[in-house]
Amino acid sequence: MSVFASLVERLADLLQPLFGASAAAAAIVLFTALVRLLVHPLSRAAARGQKARTALQPRVAELRRKHAKDPQRLQRAVLELHAQEKVSPLSGCLPSLCQIPAFFLLYHLFSSSTIGGQANELLSHRLLAAPLGGRWADALGDGGVVGGAGVVYAVLFAVVAGVAAFSYRLTKRTMADRPVLPPAGDGEAVPGLGAVTKVMPFMSFFTLVTVAVVPLAAALYVVTSTTWSAVERAVLYR
Repeated sequence: MSVFASLVERLADLLQPLFGASAAAAAIVLFTALVRLLVHPLSRAAARGQKARTALQPRVAELRRKHAKDPQRLQRAVLELHAQEKVSPLSGCLPSLCQIPAFFLLYHLFSSSTIGGQANELLSHRLLAAPLGGRWADALGDGGVVGGAGVVYAVLFAVVAGVAAFSYRLTKRTMADRPVLPPAGDGEAVPGLGAVTKVMPFMSFFTLVTVAVVPLAAALYVVTSTTWSAVERAVLYR
């Protein structure tokens, strides 16, 4: 973790002339953008996979008609079709899974008072009036909603809510244009995917809870990554 702390510190030093006391916050945003650039090939592959699954829908519909009275055989047949065409029904999860280590690194980095036996100097950095190691509850206890730190969180919540609303509409439209499940009453062609599909449009709104409970540094990662995802999906799934 000390190596990661040094990376954040160096990025902050490079950005200090532009962002002053908020240079570490800017470094986290830049770090998040770099992570998303590295993951972007997986996002493009996920988009291609979604389009490939859409192209298979006529054949899936034929299988549904053929095995309408045997749901288990239908599931096996659809899974075999996806395997034959080398299309994974869950490939869209890979970009998110690959970002989990970076998020938890930031979470632990800004939740630890010491690094390598020494005081964690990163905890002294701020985004305007809000300490990067603080949480929303700390901001409410120090000035309340209209205090300096409270206003920073209010802006973050507003950004997350806007991005979540945009992502919700985008996901609903994408799922309507490119369905991956059979119509109601025909059974699930891909086991377990029905529950995921129902929850998927609301996933972005869960980010509000994450931003409220994690250290501000980790919240910045989440906000930046979520915004990137919304723009990326709008481009790749247009």
